[in-house]
Amino acid sequence: MKNERGRVLVVNPNSNRAVTELFSAELEPLRFADGPEIVCETLAEGPLGIESELHVAMVAVPLRKLILERNDADAFVIACYSDPGLYVCREATPKPVFGIQSCGISLALSLGERYGVLALKTASIKRHLRYLRQLGLVDRLAGERPLDLSVAESAEGEHTFGRLVEVGTALRDKDGADVLLLGCAGLSRHRRPLEEELGIPVVDPVQAAVAMAVSTVRFRRTTR
Repeated sequence: MKNERGRVLVVNPNSNRAVTELFSAELEPLRFADGPEIVCETLAEGPLGIESELHVAMVAVPLRKLILERNDADAFVIACYSDPGLYVCREATPKPVFGIQSCGISLALSLGERYGVLALKTASIKRHLRYLRQLGLVDRLAGERPLDLSVAESAEGEHTFGRLVEVGTALRDKDGADVLLLGCAGLSRHRRPLEEELGIPVVDPVQAAVAMAVSTVRFRRTTR
């Protein structure tokens, strides 16, 4: 039976289901009774965390395969901050495919003058900066600092929030960021308390990308 509301498929490219469950819970405000259905899935073939260029490359083809198989969706979101496989997947379908890093930055740029990124690890920063240069979005970057956490720790670690406050404070006070961007899908649940603690906007890139996907599907369905 055809879904008249439309459907947005949000894919976690790592195999950590706890990450998927955490960011899915934070998407509840976007689940409107008359809006597109938001379905969150975990890529079984993915590594436990995407923490290297090798991991980024590994998931591109499985992501493309999943998107080709799930042609019942009206839009897709790749829920990993590195936007792995984004262009490979866009090449596979005429339907919109959103990456959370590019969408998160777009929202951050509308909320402040200079954005700071809370990266998981030091090694992630080089990969993120290379992508930012490709997107032409380096000029308003105040800085990117590592939390020194794994993907699993970001989702379930008991010391994660304290580390977010510490690094976020440095980005605000030392680097001059007036808006912060969470650099991992597993950090979603910390957005609101971190924003309240630091007093500046904090962007969850998963929420940003799914909001764009939901609005795109709604507009396409109401303007035909």
